[in-house]
Amino acid sequence: MTTINLRDFYPFYTHDEFVEVPEVIAAELIADRRYEQSHARRMRRNKATYSLDEDNGIEAATPICYNDSPERIFDLMEQHCRLCRALNSLPEIQGRRIEAHYLLGMSQRQIAEIEGVSLNSVSISLRKGLQAMRNFLKNF
Repeated sequence: MTTINLRDFYPFYTHDEFVEVPEVIAAELIADRRYEQSHARRMRRNKATYSLDEDNGIEAATPICYNDSPERIFDLMEQHCRLCRALNSLPEIQGRRIEAHYLLGMSQRQIAEIEGVSLNSVSISLRKGLQAMRNFLKNF
């Protein structure tokens, strides 16, 4: 048995707390702490240090809404919440199909193959789901 200080391994301990644990567990805790320290060191060392003033294409990857006013960002967040509520108001099958087609970018044929249904039923489900979402958003 080995005695370890739990404060060394768990940050929520504010005072020394010594416990006896088997050598295997102590070795694993020490190895895990070393891994976390080396990971933090690698993250700090490999952090990207560049300026957005440079024309290296990084600006294109930033979302457009970050350049907007706080009111616009808030409106976009509200719109996102309303769309999520409308999507959640659908039956499970319609919601799953709309999410797969419009959010994940899957084709109707792919959805039909995955679910083992006809292409026509997927198409009808998408159309009815969008109509239900429109009605939900009108009444919202």
